[in-house]
Amino acid sequence: MKKHKFERREFVKSTSIGLGSLALSPLFTTANKTSQQNVETTSQKKLNIVCVGAHPGDPEFGCGGTMAKYSDAGNNVTFLYLTRGEAYKPTQSYAQSAELRTKEAETACKILNAKAMFAGQIDGNTELNNQQNEVITKLILSLQPDVVFTHWPVDAHPDHQVAGQLALTAWIRSLKNFHLYFYEVNTGSETMGFSPTDYVDIADVREKKKAAMFAHKTQSPEEIYNSFFKTMEEFRGLEAGVKAAEAFIHFKAETEKTKIAGL
Repeated sequence: MKKHKFERREFVKSTSIGLGSLALSPLFTTANKTSQQNVETTSQKKLNIVCVGAHPGDPEFGCGGTMAKYSDAGNNVTFLYLTRGEAYKPTQSYAQSAELRTKEAETACKILNAKAMFAGQIDGNTELNNQQNEVITKLILSLQPDVVFTHWPVDAHPDHQVAGQLALTAWIRSLKNFHLYFYEVNTGSETMGFSPTDYVDIADVREKKKAAMFAHKTQSPEEIYNSFFKTMEEFRGLEAGVKAAEAFIHFKAETEKTKIAGL
């Protein structure tokens, strides 16, 4: 299996440019200075970005701003939805719900200039087993990802747990051949124990993210945004020193772990 397409240091440089203000852990305080020195390196490399979500809307709500910044910079962005949201409405058939939510996902992806893919699992009845590990690993690796984003597995929603674990298994089976980041969804009510390592300033793409979120009309997006995500974006922005941000946990290979200063 081939080595990483670029080392961690080069990834820090390139994402600092491609995403605007990528605020890393407190030890990395010179990201903006680094980005100014490496514009040419980044412009020559277009990345394959894969964002895995349990349901239509999860990638858009969790990290739609970051995905917008990637696609705006000319990178390839794919949303891999584990399900089609079949179970969102008890009084409606799975087929009807899937049709509606698939269309919403496709509309959202057009707004974010991303490609929509569906993994064929069923909302509310997702599976984490050897067969699904094989299926998702093959799907993810077929996209030749440089970076994969997915749910933080410590989550109240079982489908979110499954999506995160499947992507983690793909990363392990690839011999950790891509960068893996976890995103949060409704921290405090769903995502739990989420301690970010990285932040992305999304202030300049916030309206585009909202448009993608609001494309999911079946999900009461305005209410959900005002109740959860607006506050979360602003809180993460305060942590990162910007108006609005999305936060992530970078799951690093053992050789990439940051050493404690002075030890």
